[in-house]
Amino acid sequence: MKIADVRATTVTVPLEAPLRHANGAHWGRFVRTIVEVETDDGIVGLGEMGGGGESAERAFAALKRYLVGHDPFRVEELRFKLCNPTASLYNNRVQLLAAVEFACLDIVGKALGRPVCDLLGGRLRDEVEFASYLFFRHPNPTTGAGEVRTVDQLVAHALELKERHGFSTHKLKGGVFPPEYELRCYRALAEELPDDRLRYDPNAALPLEDAIRFGRAIEDLDNDYLEDPTYGLHGMRQVRAAVRVPLATNTVVVNFEQLATNVRDPAVDVVLLDTTFWGGIRACVKAAGVCETFQLGVAVHSSGELGIQLATMLHLGAVLPNLTYAADAHYHHLADDVITGGKMPYAAGRILVPDGPGLGVTLDRDKLEHYAELYHRLGDYPYDRDPVRPDWFALVPNQSWADPDKVTDVAQIPGLRELRRSVEGAAW
Repeated sequence: MKIADVRATTVTVPLEAPLRHANGAHWGRFVRTIVEVETDDGIVGLGEMGGGGESAERAFAALKRYLVGHDPFRVEELRFKLCNPTASLYNNRVQLLAAVEFACLDIVGKALGRPVCDLLGGRLRDEVEFASYLFFRHPNPTTGAGEVRTVDQLVAHALELKERHGFSTHKLKGGVFPPEYELRCYRALAEELPDDRLRYDPNAALPLEDAIRFGRAIEDLDNDYLEDPTYGLHGMRQVRAAVRVPLATNTVVVNFEQLATNVRDPAVDVVLLDTTFWGGIRACVKAAGVCETFQLGVAVHSSGELGIQLATMLHLGAVLPNLTYAADAHYHHLADDVITGGKMPYAAGRILVPDGPGLGVTLDRDKLEHYAELYHRLGDYPYDRDPVRPDWFALVPNQSWADPDKVTDVAQIPGLRELRRSVEGAAW
């Protein structure tokens, strides 16, 4: 069996509302590149990649010369074919490798009639628990619904997600408003959800002194961890020494060299494994083994997935013996998906691990075409900008926070009304 073709299609899929984060915003949609790797005997494997609001089609087209003729069973060899350590200094392809690895594992699973988790040692659980992912959000441009800006709006949104999906762990994506305001928000969540667990992630935006102040102010709460409160391994070490809350990261420990540094001189207690950022599912399994050896916690990180990457996260979560934390997912913010059957459902805050061969998901060709056409109409958006703060960009640490008292003028956000029309019967 050999790879005969590689195809990449960029789609843009609407969100219920635009999501704000420390570096900008998701402008009411995700832009994702869907990858199809086809073998000479007709098996098609699926992969997926993000890109900060931009297409990766041309990057995958450039990889075709490396991939055509390659045996998809030889996944480890791909790591060096695509990501030779020296060559990668000039052309970092880690995330491209991840999408190709997803597709090759999908092919191997389909060829053998086994789910991907069976290729990784076999499942230890049939479902993976997820945390709610709470964002501050700009409102729906037509109805005004969906805004999350005030403390009351945030609490109401968390309670609604708990009622709808059954979440019992809640993660607040911060770094948008001043730290003292977000602290009020976080403590309000704890007060209204007294039996649930919490985690806070300001995307490393806080100055060191604010990170320590925030961490000390939540020590009495039922925290999973404080995620990337400030930037850099040394900054995290200083927070860790000063605060009695576990620290987690998906920013400063995202490869094996950084993991080795963290083992030798600990800065974080929990490593968030992202199947894209680490270069594939198999790399995450290897990293989890190192973490198990050195008694570091692991969780499954989200980088803005559609159903294909969500499947990779589920297969990863199924096989990790040391997965003691709920996984992250942006998934419930999506208004739709490109996989057959629509969005995977939550039950009691969990999603079932697909049991079909390979990743266990298939493309809905009509939706793929629909959202590819929508992408071509709307184009890219800059993930690291907020459309309602056009002259602002994030410093690290940040020194210019959004005003929580300022109501969003949604007319400033391009393409939202067209997004609304693109999804029949969605939450818009």
